[in-house]
Amino acid sequence: MKKLLFLISLFTLTLSAQDYYIHAGKMFDSKEGKMLDKMTIIVSGTEIKGVKKGFEIPDSDNIIIDLKDSTVMPGFIDLHVHMESEYNPEKYLNEFTAEESEIAFSSIKFAKRTLMAGFTTVRDLGGSGVNISLRNAINKGEVIGPRIFTAGKAIGTTGGHADPTNGWKKSIAGDPGPQDGVINGVDDARKAVRERYKNGADVIKITATGGVMSIAKNGQNPQFTIEEIKAICETAKDYDMTVAAHAHGDEGIQRAIKGGVLTIEHGTLLSDESMKLMKEYGTYYVPTITAGKEVAANAKIPGYYDELVVPKALAIGPKIQSTTERAYKAGVNIAFGSDAGVFPHGNNAKEFRFMNEAGIPVIECLQAATIVNSKILSMDSKIGQIKNGFFADIIATKSNPENDIRTLENVIFVMKNGEIYKN
Repeated sequence: MKKLLFLISLFTLTLSAQDYYIHAGKMFDSKEGKMLDKMTIIVSGTEIKGVKKGFEIPDSDNIIIDLKDSTVMPGFIDLHVHMESEYNPEKYLNEFTAEESEIAFSSIKFAKRTLMAGFTTVRDLGGSGVNISLRNAINKGEVIGPRIFTAGKAIGTTGGHADPTNGWKKSIAGDPGPQDGVINGVDDARKAVRERYKNGADVIKITATGGVMSIAKNGQNPQFTIEEIKAICETAKDYDMTVAAHAHGDEGIQRAIKGGVLTIEHGTLLSDESMKLMKEYGTYYVPTITAGKEVAANAKIPGYYDELVVPKALAIGPKIQSTTERAYKAGVNIAFGSDAGVFPHGNNAKEFRFMNEAGIPVIECLQAATIVNSKILSMDSKIGQIKNGFFADIIATKSNPENDIRTLENVIFVMKNGEIYKN
């Protein structure tokens, strides 16, 4: 009898749950690539259960959200963030002084700031492993933040961009291996992927070339053999994971493409030949223009970066936007990724403006951050569109971004999984 009463009570609560009726003055149809006028989005629980033309009036048990003067869009997806950190001149010292718990507490505020900026899903491309715990805490509802797909710790080679001991004195540097994300050879490569899987990563990140922010001289040299990259990509596929490759220099880019990575991050020195290869292999380009501009500007501030970083930042940073323009004109598939963490979290939407300045139409910029990115994450049946059966990840801006792209930097409404976080 008690069990029956409990089931009846549960059924009654289900029946009395309120739905949201979102009245959108304009609604972005990411699949068709156009703005629709005067639409109603019906949200029930965590999902969208209806999208209708006109402003539908619900019965008294349900709630209207009035966004008639706004532009409503699917929650944005940023494919390149670092949720654990935010660059400052003390970063290198913090590697020796910051406790893991301190990193975790900082990541909580970065996660909330990201969500409030309208990014309901992100791909975290490397940290210490706290990013995995952050993802789990968000999924459990213990922390406010975006849905996270994380690489855990990125994979590099000895002395390469993701070697965590770069710049350390010899007596403490040691010889990090696959468990630490440092590989040398095919066997190490396979083991490192399996370690990431064991630790709970969703994706794999490799540093196919040197990088700007590491304490190392060269920011563009290739740092993996093609055999190592193939071993990583093949092993990742066995575990149903895709591979993202940080890459600035062209030789490293070509090895990464031929080795089987899904996305090229930064791609600063992409040649015409590399662009042809990307189209042939179906590889996506994630430019991260915002980060390039940020490091170029900060490199002019005395003492802001290590002396090895400054010349790389000045040489690499300013080129990314023009490379993006060339890649778009060449027909390369462009995805949205900002590299937030290199610059302050919450400013991710600046990337839209810089992509648009590079010649990408506003609608295609929006598609890059919605339907294109959802496909890369293999989540295109659940996120990236405002559509029946999809997660209720919905945001709004005051103005139509087709008329003013900067409005994307001031999101006024955020719903994730049917829960309102900003209104």
